[in-house]
Amino acid sequence: MPIEFQGPGQVLVLFRVNGRPVSVSVEPRRTLLSVLREELGLTGAKLGCGYGTCGACTVMVDGQTVYGCLTLAIDCQGREVRTVEGLGEGEKLHPVQAAFIEYDGYQCGFCTPGQVMSAVALLDANPRPTPEDVRREMAGNLCRCGAYPNILRAVLAAAERVPAAEEKEG
Repeated sequence: MPIEFQGPGQVLVLFRVNGRPVSVSVEPRRTLLSVLREELGLTGAKLGCGYGTCGACTVMVDGQTVYGCLTLAIDCQGREVRTVEGLGEGEKLHPVQAAFIEYDGYQCGFCTPGQVMSAVALLDANPRPTPEDVRREMAGNLCRCGAYPNILRAVLAAAERVPAAEEKEG
Protein backbone atom coordinates (compact mmCIF):
# COMPACT_ATOMS: atom_id res chain seq x y z
CA MET A 1 0.00 0.00 0.00
CA PRO A 2 1.59 3.28 -1.10
CA ILE A 3 2.16 6.19 1.26
CA GLU A 4 -0.11 9.14 0.61
CA PHE A 5 1.31 12.64 0.81
CA GLN A 6 -0.87 14.96 2.92
CA GLY A 7 0.63 18.32 2.11
CA PRO A 8 3.87 20.08 2.88
CA GLY A 9 6.05 17.65 4.79
CA GLN A 10 3.25 15.29 5.84
CA VAL A 11 2.42 11.72 4.84
CA LEU A 12 -0.50 9.51 5.82
CA VAL A 13 0.65 6.25 7.35
CA LEU A 14 -1.80 3.36 7.76
CA PHE A 15 -0.88 0.44 9.99
CA ARG A 16 -2.24 -1.66 12.84
CA VAL A 17 -1.33 -1.22 16.49
CA ASN A 18 -2.28 -3.96 18.92
CA GLY A 19 -4.78 -5.31 16.40
CA ARG A 20 -6.49 -2.00 15.66
CA PRO A 21 -6.19 0.00 12.44
CA VAL A 22 -4.38 3.33 12.83
CA SER A 23 -4.10 6.28 10.48
CA VAL A 24 -1.65 9.08 11.29
CA SER A 25 -0.42 12.07 9.34
CA VAL A 26 3.24 12.61 10.18
CA GLU A 27 6.48 14.08 8.94
CA PRO A 28 8.48 11.32 7.20
CA ARG A 29 11.32 11.68 9.74
CA ARG A 30 9.10 10.86 12.76
CA THR A 31 10.01 7.73 14.66
CA LEU A 32 7.58 4.98 15.50
CA LEU A 33 8.27 5.65 19.18
CA SER A 34 7.27 9.32 18.95
CA VAL A 35 4.09 8.43 17.05
CA LEU A 36 3.14 5.74 19.55
CA ARG A 37 3.70 8.02 22.52
CA GLU A 38 2.66 11.45 21.21
CA GLU A 39 -0.01 10.67 18.62
CA LEU A 40 -1.52 7.43 19.94
CA GLY A 41 -1.02 7.87 23.72
CA LEU A 42 0.74 4.50 24.09
CA THR A 43 3.43 5.43 26.61
CA GLY A 44 4.68 1.96 27.63
CA ALA A 45 7.71 2.08 25.34
CA LYS A 46 10.16 4.64 26.70
CA LEU A 47 12.75 6.93 25.16
CA GLY A 48 15.95 6.01 26.95
CA CYS A 49 19.01 6.64 24.84
CA GLY A 50 17.51 7.56 21.45
CA TYR A 51 20.32 5.63 19.72
CA GLY A 52 19.12 2.00 19.84
CA THR A 53 21.45 0.88 22.59
CA CYS A 54 19.25 0.56 25.69
CA GLY A 55 16.11 -1.27 24.50
CA ALA A 56 13.63 0.76 26.59
CA CYS A 57 11.70 1.52 23.39
CA THR A 58 11.42 -2.10 22.20
CA VAL A 59 8.19 -2.97 20.41
CA MET A 60 7.31 -5.65 17.86
CA VAL A 61 6.68 -5.05 14.16
CA ASP A 62 5.27 -8.05 12.32
CA GLY A 63 6.38 -10.26 15.21
CA GLN A 64 10.00 -9.06 15.30
CA THR A 65 11.45 -6.79 17.96
CA VAL A 66 12.57 -3.34 16.85
CA TYR A 67 13.82 -0.27 18.62
CA GLY A 68 11.02 2.27 18.30
CA CYS A 69 13.54 5.13 18.54
CA LEU A 70 15.28 3.95 15.34
CA THR A 71 12.24 2.80 13.35
CA LEU A 72 10.55 5.39 11.18
CA ALA A 73 6.77 5.46 11.39
CA ILE A 74 6.54 5.41 7.58
CA ASP A 75 8.37 2.06 7.59
CA CYS A 76 5.37 0.61 9.41
CA GLN A 77 2.99 1.30 6.52
CA GLY A 78 0.67 -1.73 6.21
CA ARG A 79 2.36 -3.57 9.09
CA GLU A 80 1.31 -4.84 12.53
CA VAL A 81 2.84 -3.10 15.57
CA ARG A 82 2.52 -4.64 19.01
CA THR A 83 3.28 -2.74 22.19
CA VAL A 84 3.28 -3.74 25.85
CA GLU A 85 -0.23 -2.26 26.10
CA GLY A 86 -1.47 -4.90 23.64
CA LEU A 87 -0.19 -7.98 25.48
CA GLY A 88 -2.85 -8.69 28.09
CA GLU A 89 -6.51 -9.43 27.55
CA GLY A 90 -8.57 -6.97 29.57
CA GLU A 91 -7.56 -7.38 33.20
CA LYS A 92 -5.66 -10.62 32.48
CA LEU A 93 -1.92 -10.11 32.16
CA HIS A 94 0.21 -11.89 29.57
CA PRO A 95 2.21 -14.70 31.26
CA VAL A 96 5.44 -12.72 30.80
CA GLN A 97 3.94 -9.67 32.51
CA ALA A 98 2.67 -11.83 35.38
CA ALA A 99 6.06 -13.52 35.79
CA PHE A 100 7.87 -10.15 35.87
CA ILE A 101 5.64 -9.13 38.77
CA GLU A 102 5.93 -12.47 40.58
CA TYR A 103 9.73 -12.66 40.24
CA ASP A 104 10.41 -8.92 40.73
CA GLY A 105 11.85 -8.61 37.21
CA TYR A 106 11.99 -4.85 37.59
CA GLN A 107 13.09 -2.22 40.05
CA CYS A 108 12.40 1.28 38.80
CA GLY A 109 10.30 -0.11 35.95
CA PHE A 110 11.64 2.19 33.23
CA CYS A 111 13.12 -0.63 31.12
CA THR A 112 10.39 -3.16 31.96
CA PRO A 113 8.12 -2.66 28.91
CA GLY A 114 11.05 -3.18 26.55
CA GLN A 115 12.27 -6.15 28.56
CA VAL A 116 8.79 -7.68 28.48
CA MET A 117 8.44 -7.19 24.72
CA SER A 118 11.82 -8.82 24.10
CA ALA A 119 10.86 -11.73 26.35
CA VAL A 120 7.55 -12.21 24.52
CA ALA A 121 9.33 -12.23 21.15
CA LEU A 122 11.90 -14.69 22.50
CA LEU A 123 9.22 -17.08 23.78
CA ASP A 124 7.26 -16.77 20.52
CA ALA A 125 10.38 -17.90 18.64
CA ASN A 126 11.78 -20.30 21.26
CA PRO A 127 9.16 -21.39 23.81
CA ARG A 128 11.63 -23.46 25.83
CA PRO A 129 14.79 -21.33 26.10
CA THR A 130 17.82 -22.16 28.19
CA PRO A 131 19.20 -19.54 30.57
CA GLU A 132 21.93 -18.84 27.99
CA ASP A 133 19.27 -18.34 25.27
CA VAL A 134 17.55 -15.76 27.48
CA ARG A 135 20.79 -13.93 28.24
CA ARG A 136 21.76 -13.81 24.56
CA GLU A 137 18.35 -12.78 23.19
CA MET A 138 17.75 -10.14 25.86
CA ALA A 139 21.23 -8.61 25.63
CA GLY A 140 19.83 -5.61 23.74
CA ASN A 141 17.80 -4.52 26.76
CA LEU A 142 19.69 -2.71 29.50
CA CYS A 143 18.54 -2.44 33.10
CA ARG A 144 20.33 0.32 34.94
CA CYS A 145 19.02 -1.02 38.26
CA GLY A 146 20.66 -4.40 37.70
CA ALA A 147 17.57 -6.61 37.99
CA TYR A 148 19.07 -9.12 35.55
CA PRO A 149 18.90 -12.21 37.83
CA ASN A 150 15.20 -11.59 38.48
CA ILE A 151 14.53 -10.86 34.80
CA LEU A 152 16.15 -14.18 33.90
CA ARG A 153 14.04 -16.02 36.48
CA ALA A 154 10.89 -14.28 35.26
CA VAL A 155 11.47 -15.18 31.61
CA LEU A 156 12.25 -18.80 32.44
CA ALA A 157 9.13 -19.01 34.64
CA ALA A 158 7.01 -17.48 31.87
CA ALA A 159 8.36 -20.11 29.47
CA GLU A 160 6.75 -22.74 31.67
CA ARG A 161 3.41 -20.94 31.42
CA VAL A 162 3.32 -20.09 27.71
CA PRO A 163 2.22 -23.05 25.61
CA ALA A 164 4.64 -24.06 22.88
CA ALA A 165 3.33 -23.80 19.29
CA GLU A 166 2.80 -27.56 19.05
CA GLU A 167 0.84 -27.47 22.33
CA LYS A 168 -1.36 -24.64 21.00
CA GLU A 169 -2.20 -26.60 17.85
CA GLY A 170 -2.92 -29.87 19.65
